[in-house]
Formats: sequence, structure tokens, C-alpha cells
Amino acid sequence: MKRIFSITVFTMCAALAGTRAVAEENESAAGLFVEPAVTYESSNSSVTMPAPLGDTTGTVNGFGLGARLGFHFEGIVFAGVDARYAMPTFKDSSGYNASATEMNYGPVVGIQTPLVGLRVWGSYILGGELNPDKSGSFDVKFSNASGYRIGAGFRVAVVSLNLEYQEVTYKTSTLEQIGPFSPGTNFDSVNLKDKSWIASVSFPIAL
Repeated sequence: MKRIFSITVFTMCAALAGTRAVAEENESAAGLFVEPAVTYESSNSSVTMPAPLGDTTGTVNGFGLGARLGFHFEGIVFAGVDARYAMPTFKDSSGYNASATEMNYGPVVGIQTPLVGLRVWGSYILGGELNPDKSGSFDVKFSNASGYRIGAGFRVAVVSLNLEYQEVTYKTSTLEQIGPFSPGTNFDSVNLKDKSWIASVSFPIAL
């Protein structure tokens, strides 16, 4: 699966690089834009457990893909929807260590300076989930995500180098397998909080 994911990332980058000249010719003062991205996330996480259980800490690290779709105005303001998908590794001090899938989505608003290429933006995360694979006798999924993401980047033509900070809280935990509990048991009192730095290369293209 990770090999297929890597091939997909490479193919997308090659295809987008070939669209550079066309995108520059079509860019206008206002209109639609699309911005695919390749991302790498490095984060610290904490799981809040109900008493008498103790809280745990961990990390979520790995590559992903992103996409924005929306409107740009006069080459200065842009707004749209920002969606992310990643395949990181989830590690926790409880001993949980597994590959995972992660996704979130929400609106984004930003500004950019057309001449210098500096861009800043903010996103509100409306939903998402982090679903680690089974580790030992444990299999848990975190969902009902909310939070925010702020970032800055430097754009040259249709390539933007970016760095973002993200905080997400997953308010629902689903125990898909753990000891005597029935599969699908939900715990709203078990929350995962994730604080991430995300580096990315994106390709803002006016349509």
C-alpha cells in the first residue's frame, strides 16, 4: 500500500510540473483555483483517559496528500475548501504502534502578495478521523475531529513551499477490538489531541 502511495505522489508531482506553462497563461485576476499538495506531518499527541486510567502520549508522523479548491480574487485573496489525507505511523506510550490513515477537511481563507510570492492562510477543521491499524490486541479509531490550521508559504510560479501548524482534537474513540469490549464501542470520554507541524509542496493553479 505504501509503495502504491509513493508512486501516486511521484506521478502527481510529474504531471503538475508539466502544467506550469499552461497555468501561467490561464491565470487571471479572479476566478477558480485548485491546489494539490504533497505533505509531511510531524506531531505530538496525547490521549486523555477517564479515571482511574492514566493519560498517554505519542507521535503521528508521515507523508500525505492535500487539495484545495476555491476562488481567488485579484491575485491577493483566496478562499475555498481544504482537504487532507495521510498515511502516517501512530505511536503511543501505551505500546500502540501501527500504520494509520488520517483525513480532515474544512474551509480555508488566505492572502498572498503577487509580486513577492509570500502567502499566509488559516483553516478551520470541521471533521476528520485518525484510524490506526491493529496493534497487538488493540484496534481503535479516533473520529469527530475539530481544530484549526495556520500556515505560510512562498510561491514561485505554480510551486509553493509551505509550513503549517495544526491542532486537532478527536472527540470520539471507537474500540474496534480491545479485550472484553464489544467491537464498535464508542467512548466520548477518551479524546486524542494532536499538535502538528506540516511541511508541504503545493501547486496553486488558476483555472
